[in-house]
Amino acid sequence: MKMEQVQLETKSAADGLSDAFDEFMTTFSDFREANDSRLAQIERRMSADVVTHEKVERISDALDEQKRAIDGLVLKQARPALGRGGGNLVGIEHKQAFEAYVRSGDERALRSIEAKAMSYGSGPDGGYLVPDEVEAEIGRRLTAISPIRSIASVRQVSGAVLKKPFAVSGPAVGWVGETAARPQTASPTLDELQFPTAELYAMPAATASLLEDSVVDLDQWIASEVEAAFAEQEGAAFVNGDGANKPRGFLDYEQVADGSWQWGRIGYVVTGEEGELPETGPSDVLIDTVYALKAGYRQNASWVMNRKTQAAIRKLKDADGNYMWQPPAAPGSRAMLMGFPLVEAEEMPDISAGATAIAFGDFGRGYLIVDRTGVRILRDPYSAKPYVLFYTTKRVGGGVQDFDAIKLLKFGAA
Repeated sequence: MKMEQVQLETKSAADGLSDAFDEFMTTFSDFREANDSRLAQIERRMSADVVTHEKVERISDALDEQKRAIDGLVLKQARPALGRGGGNLVGIEHKQAFEAYVRSGDERALRSIEAKAMSYGSGPDGGYLVPDEVEAEIGRRLTAISPIRSIASVRQVSGAVLKKPFAVSGPAVGWVGETAARPQTASPTLDELQFPTAELYAMPAATASLLEDSVVDLDQWIASEVEAAFAEQEGAAFVNGDGANKPRGFLDYEQVADGSWQWGRIGYVVTGEEGELPETGPSDVLIDTVYALKAGYRQNASWVMNRKTQAAIRKLKDADGNYMWQPPAAPGSRAMLMGFPLVEAEEMPDISAGATAIAFGDFGRGYLIVDRTGVRILRDPYSAKPYVLFYTTKRVGGGVQDFDAIKLLKFGAA
């Protein structure tokens, strides 16, 4: 009976996702029709009437809302139930001890396990490590809902700082005969990049009745409670963070015109108009941005912008009259712009004078996220009675690792 119920629920969720995607595609068709009318009016009369303009904006907003709903359904379907399966003996022992601590505050078993593992964590000063499967699930969920994490490189470390050497200019290379003498190569120019990790925390609250309910999967509850808080803070830091007790965002580095680019700076292309795209050939600046990136980086490149900027780009056509923005091919996939996936990051600035509102690049090579292993949790039944708080922490760092892999589009004249 339970198996049949699960199958029915799964089928119902799949049907709901399919219906939502069909509705999204219908809305996009309506958007193209309305925007074509707007563009035709502009061509005939140099301006569109208010009714048509408002209709286009209304449908564009509806597209954004429907896309967010689809993403939520996809994420919900992708969440497996935690803690109900098997595992090795140590993992099961850790899970049972962790559940006893979360439900009742009994930390004796956790103390014993962490003592065996030679861990320095303790209830009073740092909390206890969550089971490995919960930590892994939090990481998977963050990848699914944190925009920059989903396209950047992620590395697990055990220390507080990752130091990474990077060859700014590689060794001299060339062709040589089979028996010819090998000339000595020049020493490479190395730069040591440092990525310190900083503490990120969330503090979900639970009622006594929730903790006493044995049916409630506490692993699942903790993962779902902290994912949104972690993702929101991470997303802001990976874009705009200043590196002070947080990751350093790629927009925080010095920005220079791409013609003057050098290592340690992020290059940008200008639109030629303050706070807007040029009236003539607005799509040309997007093409210029694509080709500002070297060929080796373009293969895995993505666009990054916020929802408002995407709404403006969605109306653009190329020289042949085709829309440059294309909807996702399937639920859970990304919209495409000029053949490259588009990542929506709300932390990116809006279009305004001098703003670098659009980024384009191979973020897998350009941006590195550093996760220190171990997610800790500290139970606090005193600070917010009658609720129980769970102070949950993880350490995260980040920064640009290849300054040649990311380009920006600046909405300015120079």
